[in-house]
Amino acid sequence: MATTPRIAIIGGGPGGLMLARLLALHDIACTVFERDTYADERPQGGSLDLHPDTGQRAMRRAGLDAAFLAEARPEDQGDRLYDPDGTLLFDRSGAGDDRPEIDRTALRRILLESLAPGTVRWNSRVTAIIHAGDDRHDVMVDGASARFDVVVGADGAWSRVRPLLSAATPGYEGVALIELGLDVRRHASVDALVGGGKMMAVGDNRVLIGQRNGHGHIRGYAGWRMPEPAARALAAATREQVRATALAAFAGWAPHLIDLIVQGDLLAVRPLHALPIGHCWTSRRGLTLIGDAAHLMSPFSGEGVNLALADAADLAEAIASNTGWAAVTKFERRMVERATPAAEGAADGLNGAFSHAGVTHILAHYRERSAA
Repeated sequence: MATTPRIAIIGGGPGGLMLARLLALHDIACTVFERDTYADERPQGGSLDLHPDTGQRAMRRAGLDAAFLAEARPEDQGDRLYDPDGTLLFDRSGAGDDRPEIDRTALRRILLESLAPGTVRWNSRVTAIIHAGDDRHDVMVDGASARFDVVVGADGAWSRVRPLLSAATPGYEGVALIELGLDVRRHASVDALVGGGKMMAVGDNRVLIGQRNGHGHIRGYAGWRMPEPAARALAAATREQVRATALAAFAGWAPHLIDLIVQGDLLAVRPLHALPIGHCWTSRRGLTLIGDAAHLMSPFSGEGVNLALADAADLAEAIASNTGWAAVTKFERRMVERATPAAEGAADGLNGAFSHAGVTHILAHYRERSAA
């Protein structure tokens, strides 16, 4: 690694932007290649809870804790659990928890505003990364190339960087989620259903979720088990077809639960994928991964963005240490050690929610967590 390396970060999500911010604090310049044309081109997804030892730690290191706290919603940490008949089985306010919520859009904006102009190259879809000798790589965008000493894959599930390090590919988890958007001003029944945080209704391999977001919005999800070809077909279907299929999947559930599907604006169909638990690779000078590119898992552990931010914090320290690539190799080992139990928890969470046992497993989990 060069004394002052030229660094490319592929992907302008939370992990990539956090890495860019932390490198800048070490006076190390980088370029973030982002395929979006501008920051708000695509919906960024629902609310996130940042955990003390991972996401919040990274925000503190980045000097962005005040900006985070100004946007965070500690009042939205509650949990509710219903059965398919609409019976409320568990209701916890979450008061005193240290996992405040923040909208993905707000988090991305905080990170973007912390960067020098020109750090992010928008509308830059990376088409190839080519080894150029001396452990450097050429990043190809729109037929042009630039050479870098370090290329970091922060480009998510279908990373362009990962195939240069690993043959692993994300596998379908057997579940697809229908993502829905609702406004509390127009959907009072859903507002009352969700309460102060997040609600789940669970039964026989099917799950409904409502999650409170900022600015009077609620993000809803309807998920059930289906074969991968069916998930692909659903993702390609019309909005009317998706809604009809979801309503058929939840036929017989309580009407006030199904309001999530009836009233919500359809945003996306999201088949869930994950990398193999414990995914690792032989360290290769000049290339590394963070976030979902390294350890994609289902959202049923709440760890994804927290791990990405923690990865960024630790990789920035390794690069800034000036001790050579050995520091990055050590970081990669620590990252795998941290991500493996989280991935195990995500797999257990998904399989517990989507099971023939219905709500039993999730209720036991909530009660255990509440008693801890």
